[in-house]
Amino acid sequence: MIRIAQIGYGYWGPNLLRNFMSLGNANVDVLIDSQTERLDQASKLFPTLVTSTSVDDAFSNNSIDAVVIATPVFTHYDLAKRALLAGKHVLLEKPMTATVAQAKELIDIAAQKGKLLMVDHTFLYTGAVEKMKALKDEGALGDLKYFDSTRINLGLIQQDVNVLWDLAPHDISVLDYLSDELPISVNATGVSHIHNGIENVAYLTVNYQNNFIAHFNCSWSSPVKIRLMLLGGSEKMVVFNDMEPTEKIKVYDTAHNVSTLEEKQKVMIDYRVGDVYVPKIELAEPLKKLAQDFISSIENNSEPRASALGGLNTIRILEAAQHSIKQNGKEIKIEI
Repeated sequence: MIRIAQIGYGYWGPNLLRNFMSLGNANVDVLIDSQTERLDQASKLFPTLVTSTSVDDAFSNNSIDAVVIATPVFTHYDLAKRALLAGKHVLLEKPMTATVAQAKELIDIAAQKGKLLMVDHTFLYTGAVEKMKALKDEGALGDLKYFDSTRINLGLIQQDVNVLWDLAPHDISVLDYLSDELPISVNATGVSHIHNGIENVAYLTVNYQNNFIAHFNCSWSSPVKIRLMLLGGSEKMVVFNDMEPTEKIKVYDTAHNVSTLEEKQKVMIDYRVGDVYVPKIELAEPLKKLAQDFISSIENNSEPRASALGGLNTIRILEAAQHSIKQNGKEIKIEI
């Protein structure tokens, strides 16, 4: 039995608590939050919980094996570092940290301590992304050409991070999971309509060496909610519409071939439009699968799907995007 202390019971915390409590080989023994009314709510649902307002109770308790951190991003580094140094495994809510340097240091500490460090990139456990990964790995899509993400809504405006840091980590983590290469640079633009320097609408382009390109459209100011992802290959294209209740994935047997007529020095483009099919995907709750992966990785000393390295790669893109957006879209190289 893996015994867990969870820090944070705000927006995402209740979902984490519910899923970890549903596992047979794990239990959340201690729940910590600064607001006692939140703790009272949790205690009514799970009477066996020990609740506290002090984070020290997560680190000093020798019976605790792992710490789940569901707090604002600016607290992640300090809390995760303390947990790792106390000999605990750690699951961090996305985004992993506020800087690349912080993420690298946490990875180093986890390696030194022999502890698991994992990031809550829940979308990697959706049936849709699993199907996209399977299609890509079996070669059905051909060579990847582009990745396009739209994640917009009339949403909760954050006070500490801009819209890219809030919404883009979901789809950047998917991009990292699907791509075999690391990006070389980014360009980002955005605007703050609330005049506090925090962009509520932003556009991010991620550039790769082999002409693969990725684009992200993120907004807290859209009158409609759209959760759409496109993955284009040389053989097939995939559309993932997370707003669809059942048919979330559609695969298009559509592509184009490029050839050159040497005698006329002309480029000829041959378009192929074929069938569209809707593959069956698993509709199990992704967060429960993530919780299971966290516990299984601890028990088996194995690498989870939502690894710390994937978390670091996501922060690399976000940090570079932050520099670009403050320089009006200047191309920023990504240091690996």
